[in-house]
Amino acid sequence: MALDVRGLWGRVSLAQQYMLASFVVLLCYMASVGWWITREIESGVVRESATTTALYMNSFVAPLVQEVADQPDLLPANIDRLDALIHETPLGRQIVSFKLWGRDGRVIYAANPDLIGQHFPMSAGATEAWNGSVSAHVSALTDEEHVNEQRFGQHLLETYSPIRRHDSDQIIAVAEFYQTVDTLDAQLAKARLGAWFVIGIATLAAYLLLAGIVRRGSDTIVLQQRELRDKVRQLTSLLAQNRRLNDRVRKAASGTTARNEDFLKRVSAELHDGPAQALGFALLRLDAVIAHSGEGESDESRELQTGTDLDIIQKSLREAMDEIRELSTGLILPELRKLGLRETIARVVRSHEQRTGTTVEVIVDTVSRDTTLPVKITVYRVIQEALNNAYRHADGKEQQVRVRERDGRLHVEISDGGPGFDTSSEFRFDGHLGVDGMRQRVESMGGIFTIRSANGDGTRVRAELPLQQAEVDA
Repeated sequence: MALDVRGLWGRVSLAQQYMLASFVVLLCYMASVGWWITREIESGVVRESATTTALYMNSFVAPLVQEVADQPDLLPANIDRLDALIHETPLGRQIVSFKLWGRDGRVIYAANPDLIGQHFPMSAGATEAWNGSVSAHVSALTDEEHVNEQRFGQHLLETYSPIRRHDSDQIIAVAEFYQTVDTLDAQLAKARLGAWFVIGIATLAAYLLLAGIVRRGSDTIVLQQRELRDKVRQLTSLLAQNRRLNDRVRKAASGTTARNEDFLKRVSAELHDGPAQALGFALLRLDAVIAHSGEGESDESRELQTGTDLDIIQKSLREAMDEIRELSTGLILPELRKLGLRETIARVVRSHEQRTGTTVEVIVDTVSRDTTLPVKITVYRVIQEALNNAYRHADGKEQQVRVRERDGRLHVEISDGGPGFDTSSEFRFDGHLGVDGMRQRVESMGGIFTIRSANGDGTRVRAELPLQQAEVDA
């Protein structure tokens, strides 16, 4: 149960936690303050009522008891006057019981004559009255002296008032009288109700004011927490993406040497199988011409053979030159720094069309001209290699280049209408870069490289690149 409460508490907002906690605290505070104030009101009402009655009583009783300053008992005439005062006057009808105490705890006078002359322990109220103060409290009537008062009810207002000698401040007796609490209870109930109402309104106003302040602060904190969580999620995503990019860069870096070796091997094979073969053949024919020319005089058939050999040598040299130029064209990157992205795409497509005699459909949506050089180089090489592969393996059929920009990333797609191939099996194009080279180049830039193809359905090479990359030397 404790765990459930703790878990429930953790799921509510700070404002709700404060409102619940402050409600309990303010409720306890209101109860404490209310109890203290009502006690003070009760004490004040009792004291005021008792003091007023005591002063009123003393004005009638004090003249009748002055002789106790000089003798222990009252005169019979004064006892009769006190009886008449207690039993026959309106004042007496407000008093349900009356006693007059001497300093030694002896009852000098009582409404019940049986108590006169008896001694009782001195109560705290009587002691306070002998010290000169009026003492009053609601008595439960449990003392021995309360036998006569118990018949009036469970509680009475018990008041002790000092009686002084008329020519000095000497206290000669203490008057004790009892009143019913019905009227007093009504006054106290009204006072308590008013006090609790004021305390409740003040507490509610304080609670609402503090709750409003904390609610605004809590809303601000919740908003900041939500923004912080969003930023943390974004940062986590960026960190994960950064880790993936770092992995790609490391893989690209580790494969650089191998790719360079493969590239050099392919260049070497191109030179060996192409220009080198033509040059070797031309060299053999040249040796034959030299041999014929060293035999002395030539006849007509020998001259004809020499002319034929020279034509073959010239053709072989031209073929070798053309192949060397074609190979060099693929190796040399044109100046792209001053070109925009659209011009870069047009340059590589035009070069391919001139070299192969094929046609390429180009679709370029609105793209940013402010593109860094690494992005342009990557786009140039990917389009160049993909079109070369389309020419070699699809005979340049239905070649298309589509480029568009979306959400700060560049999407490049090169497609053809060739026979396609099964991408589920291991496949690798021959060329200057190859599929692995294109993939490594794109992924090292933080991009995504994919190939979609199927038997009889052509091939689509797709590269997705961030538009902005740090400048590097070309």
